[in-house]
Amino acid sequence: MERPTRLAAALLGLTLLGAPALHADSPARTPTPKELLDKSSAQEWRTPDPQNLLLMQLPQGKVVIELAPDFTPLHVANIRTLVREHYFDNMAVVRVQDNFVTQWGDPEDDDKGDKAKLKPLGSAKATLPPEYTRPMDAKLPFTALPDGDVYAPEVGFSEGFPVARDKASGQAWLTHCYGMVGVGRDIDPQTGNGSSLYAVIGQAPRGLDRNLAVVGRVLQGMEFLSGLPRGTGPLGFYEKPEQRLSIRSAQLVSELAPAQRPKIEVLRTDSATFAALIDAKRNRRDDFYRNPAGKIDLCSINIPVREAKASP
Repeated sequence: MERPTRLAAALLGLTLLGAPALHADSPARTPTPKELLDKSSAQEWRTPDPQNLLLMQLPQGKVVIELAPDFTPLHVANIRTLVREHYFDNMAVVRVQDNFVTQWGDPEDDDKGDKAKLKPLGSAKATLPPEYTRPMDAKLPFTALPDGDVYAPEVGFSEGFPVARDKASGQAWLTHCYGMVGVGRDIDPQTGNGSSLYAVIGQAPRGLDRNLAVVGRVLQGMEFLSGLPRGTGPLGFYEKPEQRLSIRSAQLVSELAPAQRPKIEVLRTDSATFAALIDAKRNRRDDFYRNPAGKIDLCSINIPVREAKASP
């Protein structure tokens, strides 16, 4: 039997002696996300405010959403009222459109629904002024991403949320990246009151920016929203009641006893570790990735979330 050539051995990942092949031209390797996160300090992680955390219980598991009152204060306040008054309990996921959004709310609140059967909003407001943008404020944290953006003059992160800004207009807004949560509405901009919500489950639909109110992002449980059967009706709506997924409950974490609260931490987007994660992804080099992109897109950056470490 012929001995393998050096080329064949290299392709097999073996040396002639059976050990892993060593590539003389192997590039310097960038650190992995795990390696960077393992070296992060406790001060680089933040604990979300329980008043801004929404815990939604689905049959498959829990979904934790962090609300963004700095950008959409009126909508966040209305959502808190709806949740406190148990509006979303026993509501349903009514729409799952492939590569777009998962939407939940009152099944009667669509073109085919019976408006007489709509669940009352309680003390929540039926209409709100649109909060598609907010004035830029130097007091609001902002970590710029210098790679450029197709949809806005400037993008970056503010307190864990992906943000776009336009200095010419003096406005800032949350962007429709994967996992972001927005408010469904009708044609009238004031009809978006927070009783119908959606999460982005596909490629970032940035064309929606500044046309809908974005109120937060999913911190945990995206697999339960993105992995649902797709709706077969127009725009991904479920055509039959039995296709809808029932929402067991929705609660503000601040209303739960401390022992029942999710123990989670989010990496600070103004931290050195977060900057290192972005740079490692932008300039990734290893045996497989020989040609780094040298650029990175706002919505391709995942903000790490972890279980909070127990106090010593």
